Amino acid sequence: MSLFDVYPLFDVTPTKAKDVFVYDANETEYLDLYGGHAVISIGHSHPEYVKNISEQLSKIGFYSNSIQNPLQQSLATKLSELSGCKDYQLFLCNSGAEANENALKLASFHTKKHKVIAFTNSFHGRTSAAVVATDNKKIVAPINAQQEVDFFELGDLKAVEASLANNDVCAVIVEFIQGVGGLGESNATFYEELDKLCKKYKTCLIADEVQSGFGRTGDFFAFQKYKVQPDIISMAKGMGNGFPVGGILIHSNIEASYGLLGTTFGGNHLACVASLSVLNALEREDLMNNAKELSNYFKQKINSISVPVTIKGRGLMLGLEFEFPIAELRKKLIYEHQIFTGSSKNPNLIRILPPLTIKKEHLDQFFNALNDALS
Repeated sequence: MSLFDVYPLFDVTPTKAKDVFVYDANETEYLDLYGGHAVISIGHSHPEYVKNISEQLSKIGFYSNSIQNPLQQSLATKLSELSGCKDYQLFLCNSGAEANENALKLASFHTKKHKVIAFTNSFHGRTSAAVVATDNKKIVAPINAQQEVDFFELGDLKAVEASLANNDVCAVIVEFIQGVGGLGESNATFYEELDKLCKKYKTCLIADEVQSGFGRTGDFFAFQKYKVQPDIISMAKGMGNGFPVGGILIHSNIEASYGLLGTTFGGNHLACVASLSVLNALEREDLMNNAKELSNYFKQKINSISVPVTIKGRGLMLGLEFEFPIAELRKKLIYEHQIFTGSSKNPNLIRILPPLTIKKEHLDQFFNALNDALS
């Protein structure tokens, strides 16, 4: 049986990984500045992470959500403590798409409305409602297209309010820093006024923190740079450091009821231990502060680049926008310099999403390689 061919693949086969490095079968070392789509938050094969998951697996790895699992409450408590989101409740699932799907469904239940507002260059997942709120018609199947979504440019408060005034919008979903779309970001006025408009028209504001959450921007969540209070916060990727974990934080003004949401694998014992291990490492190793410091260092190093370039993003969710397509440049970085980077919807932009454990010496290695590849 062959694999369903939907991924264009680089000719690299990782066999092991440690911290910020990935190795192939020939022991070739690759510097990982992409973290598998921002998934690797505390470094590959983090020793405490491996130890904790292994010990949990030797006890019990899974049972359904019809029994008590104290690890879920431990995770909720630690998450509240580190994120500062104390007025929220936790629902656990398995991925970012599933988190956004549940967020949109819950918003519709809560408001009794059906329409969604999303933004140009957004990416929220590939499932039923999440994919329609994603600004990419190529991945929206006819069965998905029955969902109603209005797309607006980031910053266009006038258009947003005109749509909200129809009183049929259940949710406004927004990435405070766009991921796949290319690190697009608006300003405090837009995000804070957007929050006020959602409250005025009794619409749920969903902060999509799937890629930007869990310390990647230097704050626990990207929205925390602004004075906003989302109704629902979606998260995944760095939440499990490679273990499939997703979840939504739900403001206490939204009431739960039995059967409202559900999942088979979400919140299983291994997933909870994986995410608790991430939170403990973020705190103990001061990785959010490291994200801020290394971001500043990255921005200083930008002056060493030999061609015009624009830097985008914050923390360790960064982009380098060139005046030319970067597909060949990325290939050079992988095959000639053994460095993984990421792409985006913007063909001129390289995404930098390394483990939060990265050090200055690793960024020096990247900039040396980048200048060599550009020359």
